[in-house]
Amino acid sequence: MKEGIHPEYQDCSVSCSCGNSFSTRSTLSEIKVAICSACHPFYTGTQKLVDTAGRVERFKRRYAKAGAEAAKK
Repeated sequence: MKEGIHPEYQDCSVSCSCGNSFSTRSTLSEIKVAICSACHPFYTGTQKLVDTAGRVERFKRRYAKAGAEAAKK
């Protein structure tokens, strides 16, 4: 590697808005994030669908019918 062209790599503290914090290494000394693996619904398994005016139910009914019709064929 060439000398003098790479940024300084140092210990970094990462803080989430949920209160979780951990350390890693980065070119920055501190990183603030809005969502992390401790509070993200995909990683925690608490993902919920937000139903706006029954759209989720309509979607499920429509594709339940389509699946039943395809099974009859």
